[in-house]
Amino acid sequence: LIMLFSTGLGWTPVSGRLDIINYYFEPVTGFMVIDAWLSGQQGAVTSALRHLLLPSIVLSTIPMAVIARQTRSAMLEVLGEDYVRTAHAKGLSTGRVILVHALRNALITVVTVIGLQIGVLMAGAVLTETIFAWPGIGKWMIEAIARRDYPAVQGGLLFIAVSVMLVNLIVDLLYGWINPRVRDSR
Repeated sequence: LIMLFSTGLGWTPVSGRLDIINYYFEPVTGFMVIDAWLSGQQGAVTSALRHLLLPSIVLSTIPMAVIARQTRSAMLEVLGEDYVRTAHAKGLSTGRVILVHALRNALITVVTVIGLQIGVLMAGAVLTETIFAWPGIGKWMIEAIARRDYPAVQGGLLFIAVSVMLVNLIVDLLYGWINPRVRDSR
């Protein structure tokens, strides 16, 4: 992707978070797009977004494909259920049947898949940050491993593990909210 979009076509920058030759400002929040907007420098936000585009595509492609496939599979399964046919027989519009009756039941499995994809994103961030020269936990972990800085590696792994656990806790809570059978079972 870098060879095609950055080097060949020149649409995106090769690496980094901002064109440091044209823009410089002290970070306020740590989020480059927000900091660029707060700096008031014309073109800084565009530069930050252009630098963000390719890493975002790289990180999101595989998880989005998995989520889309699971959503499609779950929706096809739910649309064949009796209560969906009953809702159609009552005269409800197709959009209402899908949004009110089918989607909520299809989301039960999709939410679980989304939670599992967070671990994939964290692992992918390590490589993506290194390849695109983005300062982040992933790049910091690779540098700590190269320096044999074991406390830093342990701290980074602990942070990533706690983050994944918190996301999975949120997914479990959402699962209970979406699926009343889980919420009401005691």
